[in-house]
Amino acid sequence: MADTKLVRGTMLLTSATMISRFLGLIYIFPFTILVGQQGNALYQYGYLPYQLLLSLATMGVPMAISKFVSKYNALDDYHTGQRLFRSGLVFMTATGFIAFLVLFLMAPVIAGWVLPSNGDPSGNSHSDVVFTIRMVSIALLIIPGMAVLRGYFQGFQSMGPTAVSQVIEQVARILFILATAFIVLEVFGGSLGLAVGLATFGAFIGGLSSLFVLLYFWRQRKAGIQQQISESKTDHQLSLTSMYKELIVYALPLSFVGLAIPLFQVIDMFTFNDAMAAYGANAGEAETAFGVFSRTTHALIMIPVAIATAMAVNLIPAITEANTNRDVEKMHGLITKTFQIILFFTIPAAFGLAILATPAFASLYGLQDIGIGSMVLSYYAPAAILFSIFAVTAAMLQGMNRQKYAVAGLCIGLFIKLGLNYGLIASFGALGGVSATIIGYTAAIGFNVWAVGKFADYRFTQIGRQAAMIMGFTAVMAIAVYIVREGGAVIFDTSGQAGFVTILIFGVLIGMFVYLILAIRTGLAEKVIGNRFAFMRKR
Repeated sequence: MADTKLVRGTMLLTSATMISRFLGLIYIFPFTILVGQQGNALYQYGYLPYQLLLSLATMGVPMAISKFVSKYNALDDYHTGQRLFRSGLVFMTATGFIAFLVLFLMAPVIAGWVLPSNGDPSGNSHSDVVFTIRMVSIALLIIPGMAVLRGYFQGFQSMGPTAVSQVIEQVARILFILATAFIVLEVFGGSLGLAVGLATFGAFIGGLSSLFVLLYFWRQRKAGIQQQISESKTDHQLSLTSMYKELIVYALPLSFVGLAIPLFQVIDMFTFNDAMAAYGANAGEAETAFGVFSRTTHALIMIPVAIATAMAVNLIPAITEANTNRDVEKMHGLITKTFQIILFFTIPAAFGLAILATPAFASLYGLQDIGIGSMVLSYYAPAAILFSIFAVTAAMLQGMNRQKYAVAGLCIGLFIKLGLNYGLIASFGALGGVSATIIGYTAAIGFNVWAVGKFADYRFTQIGRQAAMIMGFTAVMAIAVYIVREGGAVIFDTSGQAGFVTILIFGVLIGMFVYLILAIRTGLAEKVIGNRFAFMRKR
């Protein structure tokens, strides 16, 4: 019964996470139509510092508290988990308040770091950036404390409250963002700065909605939890220092590695505009390029990465179990299967997206800024492969209790990104930022792969044959998609969005058909994802 409850809860939480991520990606399309790329840039100026401070304020708290509470509940000590819960609520609320003050008061300074020093009026204003940062900072007052409540529920293997609250939070946030932007811009004819600044307040609205859901579940389950506490047979009487030390050792590396993409984006935020000015762009052009690079094209390439992220979450406990039991054969099998699945899905998706960059960007964001949008997307799309591999290699190292190596790999990538970013952007424009990200991630992955090979005694030649087949099939698929794209441009009217939508649909369908037929007929699909397609193989 306990195993069934755990599996059901894990599936529920994974599904809710995927739904939340999906909603968080697709709302960017209508939002971009409303506010444009400069509006996206302004949104990022507020949201990226907020996301960074939120992660630092929570430090992986839900998962860490979940593990801690679950551990002591299993020892029939419900008192220790409750004491952590009570003190954690106070501590995390205080941490959130401090993070709010830092972000709110530092808003003028951050705005000065972000905007070009020449004060070019073609871009967003300093006051708009300050307003946006301050509006989003208010969410820090409630969300860190809310993370404690989620973790406490999960420690009782009750995933429903977290799952429901995650989805409600995202839905409320998105509805507020889109409604606010539409009302300010289209109904009242307000300024872009006001629309985007108010839209970022959606983080607080979403958090508040989620908190109401969690409080409802708490009211429903409080009596049962109190009964379990009263029936506890053990009390380890741990000091708060001991409890928090145990939490931090587990949570800090996990939280830091989870910040990989936001940290890379923060480097872009603080260097991009000045570097683009050195490249010769005015503020409006620089912010349009930043909006395209950091938000619109990034949203597209994160779609295949979502598969890797979901897998990484589920991979840690499986590898932890194999590592604890010293089951080397099982661990090697998990590593091989994971890489096979990641490469099987992300390589064709990334290269297909690169070839279909122009119809994809035009279909989802319209024809405005299509030149720079399609160019950046075509070069940036392969980064999806790197994001995915980094996520799973970091998860593998965490599962093997080698978190510090995952952190070291990320630091290597960040230092390289920081060192190269300004110079490459100043020399090559937005594509320089893409290049710096790809080089930084490649270095981080190289270190992670070395560490996985060393500590798992794993030889990556085991996946060499499958990787070569995937690359070969992707090349054939790419040729087919290229023919569809070029032929579609001749057949369909590309002076409007409809023609690009048609080309995109045909390109995706033909690409999937060619790739899957090759993978199924050669047995690669059966080897990677099971025998679902075995009946389609040649006999």
